[in-house]
Amino acid sequence: MPSFSREEVRALYDQPLLPLLDEARRVHLSHHPDNEVQLCTLLSVKTGGCPEDCSYCPQSSHYDTGTNAEKMLDVEHVIASARRAKELGSTRFCMGAAWREVKDGPAFDRVVDMVKGVKDLGLEACVTLGMLDEKQAKKLADAGLDAYNHNLDTSREHYRSIIKTRTFDDRLRTLDNVRKAGITVCSGGIIGMGETADDRCEMLRTLANLEPQPESVPINALVPVEGTPLALQKPVDPLDLVRMIAVARILMPKSRVRLSAGRSSLSREAQMLCMLAGANSIFYGDKLLTTPNPDEDDDLALIRDAGLQAMPPRASAEAE
Repeated sequence: MPSFSREEVRALYDQPLLPLLDEARRVHLSHHPDNEVQLCTLLSVKTGGCPEDCSYCPQSSHYDTGTNAEKMLDVEHVIASARRAKELGSTRFCMGAAWREVKDGPAFDRVVDMVKGVKDLGLEACVTLGMLDEKQAKKLADAGLDAYNHNLDTSREHYRSIIKTRTFDDRLRTLDNVRKAGITVCSGGIIGMGETADDRCEMLRTLANLEPQPESVPINALVPVEGTPLALQKPVDPLDLVRMIAVARILMPKSRVRLSAGRSSLSREAQMLCMLAGANSIFYGDKLLTTPNPDEDDDLALIRDAGLQAMPPRASAEAE
């Protein structure tokens, strides 16, 4: 298992873009089909009212963003949404709850039932529920959960200026509990939160040095939301996102790199460059939890025009 140093990752990140893309493309082709992209759908099953103070998040109860706390969706509603997602071509269905941590009880039991229902449809099931312990992770694994998303967000050093209600080590502990339960790990981060290039490299280095590496690595660009502390951040340079995806692809050759939040502000050409750099999954549907996303028709046209095809269900199940 490789152990990357700060200097190695920064040297990789600092390469001229075209040689970096050439290297990322070579790595990608040696580990993944050339022309496939996985379509994933993300649904908020419990929106708003989160006690965490993540500076980017409209669902935090610390900020007035117009996103109000809502009741948890019922299982039937979620399964119907998953069925529609499958009909539109998604092979992975992700469910998010705005919780600080999983608490045993009826709400968690409802999530377990959602996971079982999504699996019964033949979809990959992923959830993001905040922190959880080993016993809770085991319960999700027994329900058939394929993946647990818990992003590192940024570097250890920059983390403290973004989130104060939870530590970086809390996040790593949750990933460890997920791994012990036999669930695959989905963990990435966000750029555009005032971090330095070193912070970006450190986030990727931490992920790449996990053993084993995450099976899924979402790379997000900040979507500034009015009312949050990061509302006035400048838009991310699309080429910075391309660079991050290329470095992630080289450091984590077998991972599925997911082009995630922030896509709605990218041109078609920028999105194609991200795919050239090694992104082989997108979140598909008009919303990512509470932030906008391109609609399905636009995405299908993008995939077609790029000469790609949506990954079939069987291939996606074998890939993880």
